[in-house]
Amino acid sequence: MSTIMIISMSFIFFLHVLPAAMIQSLPLAPALYVFGDSLFDSGNNNLLPTVAKADYLPYGINFAKGVTGRFTNGKTIADFIAEFLGLPYSPPFMSIRRTTPLTGLNYASGSCGILPETGNLYGKCLNLNEQINLFERTVKSGLERHACMQYFNMSSNELSDYLSKSIFIFSVGSNDYLNNYLEPNVYDTSKRYPPQPFAQFLVDTLGKVFQRLYNLGGRKIIMFEIGPIGCIPSITRKKKHNAGQCVEETNQIVSFFNQRLPAFLNNLTSTLHGSTFILAQANFLGYDAIINPSKYGLEDSNSPCCTTWANGTSGCIPFITPCLHAYKNFFWDAFHLTEAAYSLIATRCFNDSICSPFNIKELVRM
Repeated sequence: MSTIMIISMSFIFFLHVLPAAMIQSLPLAPALYVFGDSLFDSGNNNLLPTVAKADYLPYGINFAKGVTGRFTNGKTIADFIAEFLGLPYSPPFMSIRRTTPLTGLNYASGSCGILPETGNLYGKCLNLNEQINLFERTVKSGLERHACMQYFNMSSNELSDYLSKSIFIFSVGSNDYLNNYLEPNVYDTSKRYPPQPFAQFLVDTLGKVFQRLYNLGGRKIIMFEIGPIGCIPSITRKKKHNAGQCVEETNQIVSFFNQRLPAFLNNLTSTLHGSTFILAQANFLGYDAIINPSKYGLEDSNSPCCTTWANGTSGCIPFITPCLHAYKNFFWDAFHLTEAAYSLIATRCFNDSICSPFNIKELVRM
């Protein structure tokens, strides 16, 4: 009898003897792997030589574990998705212990982006290709041993099955605009690329990253759109703009990237056998919540909740008490959202149609 058959029979027997309540509490996916920037970073930048850090109060003021390096007051979208899947929060790669049972890892790094030079103005961060390098190291050197602690000494086939059923989420690209394209005094990117060719360049580079992830075993991948960065306080308080809450010229530049994502992801699903690429259409949801906050139970969609430097256009000033009701605010600092806003986006992606062609609840059943 083959090893795989013995393991499979053991797993079936294990499910038979488990109480029904425990079976119902089993996670919906074996693991959640997280990639991207500060919207998802859960502490990697704490251990990198960069000024882009959130390792001090008031960051984490509403998070059960306190200050962790998350660039918000509480949970991120990745945290909410982990909860919905029945998984622990994916720990930051930079602080992982080799003996930790592996139900996912977080490789996201604040200030970084798709392009290798993005964010280097602030110090060292993990660009997207480096994040995939670290995931490759995880798969090749440690994942099988970690996973074996949970999955009955998995064979290589079962390890592939584990990866194919795991969820991979990405939120990346906004810094390629904020910390690169829209900084002409620092980078010459906007001089070399008009907006639409630049958007295509980003998508082409992202395609190479997704191909690498697929080759490593990733099959269920969710890509979040870039949000309406023309509405964030860092932009609206710096740039002159016409009547309205947002700098629509900046939103238009970013839209060229978002508009390319549906066909791009559909093509990957068609050409990479067994893969499913999901688009999280979070841009309009975020924009609508900013323009019509009361519709979503919010009150303030203009100002950062924490006190920042430079008239609300930067990160939180350390140890100053933030606004009293962060759950009523959309923005936490000049760049990032509150836990309340992240909860809205994550919930809609898990249960509703902002994630297309399948929401996460449907994706895990595939």
